[in-house]
Amino acid sequence: MDLWCLNYKMELNLKLIIMVVLITGASKGIGKFLSDYFAAKGFQVFGTQLKTQLSIVPGIKINQVDVSIFSQVETWIKSLPLVNEKLILINAAGISYNAFAHKADPEKWLDVIKVNLFGSFNTSKCVLPLMREVNYGRIINISSVVPQLGIHGTSAYSASKSGLWGLTKTLSIENATKGITVNNLNLGYFDIGMIKDVPEDMQKVLIQKIPQQTFGNPRNIINAVEFLIESDYTTGTSVNINGGLY
Repeated sequence: MDLWCLNYKMELNLKLIIMVVLITGASKGIGKFLSDYFAAKGFQVFGTQLKTQLSIVPGIKINQVDVSIFSQVETWIKSLPLVNEKLILINAAGISYNAFAHKADPEKWLDVIKVNLFGSFNTSKCVLPLMREVNYGRIINISSVVPQLGIHGTSAYSASKSGLWGLTKTLSIENATKGITVNNLNLGYFDIGMIKDVPEDMQKVLIQKIPQQTFGNPRNIINAVEFLIESDYTTGTSVNINGGLY
């Protein structure tokens, strides 16, 4: 079977398997990129954003949800037309706060933990019962290369993203016999998302540290997500997509 036929077969299988895609942080960055992709592929996509003025994206139903507040997440999930659906959840909502730890504002530090880590727990907790009912589910958490590197001023972000490693591992074990896989993507620096907030001179410094000497093409994220959806024997793991940066 040639490569084209194999890719077509994989895409066909994905359409047969995945009925609904849930993506947090769907209005911008990586979350929007993934939402647009799955909507274009014909999947039913539901997303969240924090802003009160909701984004209008063809094929995607976006609700205002603060993922750090469990009651809002629970209300959102209950409002969706999900009856015996096979689900994939991508936890892409995230914020950052940069400050040396000894100077950091504790409240801003905690906000990062609430959104990035607790938010992923909230959504997972709400969808897992639905996944367990149908013996199928895919949860993909978006983490980062930052806690692997250790970077000045990122204690909050690093703590929140490394916390996803433990959450992923535990959820994968708890649901391993229910047809549910839980995995994690450790992303390096891509031409999308938070990198746009980094000053140009700092971007040049970052590129020099990446062995491949370039920011990643977001298509690599799609490739990894599709693999994790297709694979029923990959769970509890972290996939590093970083151009060789460790």
